[in-house]
Formats: sequence, C-alpha cells, structure tokens
Amino acid sequence: MAGFRQIPTGLPGLRADWAESSHAFPRHSHDEYGIGVMLAGGQLSASGRGQVTAGPGDVITVNPGEVHDGIPAGGMPRRWAMFYLTPGLMAEMRIGLKGNSAEVEFEAPVLQQPDLCRALKSLQTQIADDDHHAPDASVQEGMLHLLSLVIQPADRNRLSWPSKKLRRVKEMIDDDPTGNPSLDCLALEAGLTRFQTLRAFQRATGFTPHAYIMQPRFDLACGLLRTSAPLAEIAVSSGYSDQSHMNREFKRRYGLTPLAYRTAITGCNSVQDRATPTMV
Repeated sequence: MAGFRQIPTGLPGLRADWAESSHAFPRHSHDEYGIGVMLAGGQLSASGRGQVTAGPGDVITVNPGEVHDGIPAGGMPRRWAMFYLTPGLMAEMRIGLKGNSAEVEFEAPVLQQPDLCRALKSLQTQIADDDHHAPDASVQEGMLHLLSLVIQPADRNRLSWPSKKLRRVKEMIDDDPTGNPSLDCLALEAGLTRFQTLRAFQRATGFTPHAYIMQPRFDLACGLLRTSAPLAEIAVSSGYSDQSHMNREFKRRYGLTPLAYRTAITGCNSVQDRATPTMV
C-alpha cells in the first residue's frame, strides 16, 4: 500500500504532508526544516546525526541540507505526517519565541515526547479538518507552541568546506542544476584531481557531485509539477534527459511516478499527461 497527500496550511512557508509507503527512500536532503510524527509502522534512517529508529508516536525531525535516507522497518509499510518549514519562516518563528532570528536546528532526529506528539497531531488534524482554510494566526500559534518544545541554537561547525575553490564547485552546480558539468570540469575548477574532487565534495556534502545535482533537479521538477505543463516538457526543463529519466528518478526517490505526485499535490491530472499513459 502506498499513498501521498499534500495539503496547503494557509501559512506561507509551511506545508503539510501525509504519507504511507513501504518504499526505501535513498539518500537525499531537504531545503526546509521538517518535523512530524510516525503514525504506524517503523522507520530506520541514517543521517549526520546517527543511525536512528522511529516507531508509532515518535517525533521525527530533519534540518535543512541534512543528508539522510529512510527504510521501512521489517520491509513493512509505515505511515507518517510531516510539517516542512522554510528557513525564512523558521527565522520568523525564532523571533516570536526568542526575540531574535538566530539560526536554529533540531538537535535530535527522533524524540519520544508525548506532549510534542500531541501538539503535532492536534495541528495536523486542525489543518486537515479545516479543508485548507485554517486561519494563518491559528496555524502560526500551533507551530510556535510545538517549536518551543524542540528548537536549539545551530551548530555552525557541522558543515565545513576545505577550500574556497571546492565551495565554488558547489556554487557552479547550484547556479545551474539543469546543467551537466563533467567531473573533469569540476576538478579543474577545484584545482584537484578528479578523484580528489570526488572525495572532497562527498566529505563536505554527503553526496557525490552527480548525486548532489540530482537533488535540485528533483526539487525543480516538483515545483513545475504544480503547473499544467506536460511531463515531457517538465523533464527537459528540470535537466533530465527525457520523461523516462524523470519517471525513474521519481520512482526511486518517492516510490511514485511524477503523474501520481502531481495528482497528490494538485488533485488533478492534465490532459497532456493522460495522453501519454505509457510514460507513467
């Protein structure tokens, strides 16, 4: 069994996801902060904060840029609900809580706090029951309450770059995620051999350059899937070689096809997509 649902929260910068899946998610990262609760089943995950296991009632968190995976315990389906906050919204929340916008992080990847679990479930139920129309103030108050239970000052030493040139390699990829720079090109920019560039980049980011560039492409495609553009057009615009390539990446990452993801976040399929069922 697999399912995915995304609901607008009424608060800019905050989204709510509900999912049920037995899919094993490969190593990836998010641009946002994530906090949610396991509703059923179990999840195994490895990240920069260690190897963790989460079961029903456990609160799970992720920080922006944190590389992690997600494996179903025992290969059985698990069900969870998550909130994702942009760094900008988190900064606003920090001001509301502490009077300043200093960078924060979730310290523990899994928390067993009944009060926090109840706060999460209450806010998730409110958003779902209000059918997308929860007032901004009400949602913000609920989020402020649950964040007050968990946020900590950020550890600024967690990610370090060995050189400005290697940082430039990352910037080259970030500036054009649809590009396809060769390892030779990246090594030349870094002033290192290809092998040294590969090793140094992976130590700094948790990804090889190729795996790293697939993340912003995936994020770009997810954004375009909110529009009515044809899947083939979205694939090319996002840097994939073709629609089949994008389809394989979505299945590997989400356990869903791009069309299924579009349906989950918009509630409809486009005419163009229905005309090409062999690519779904």
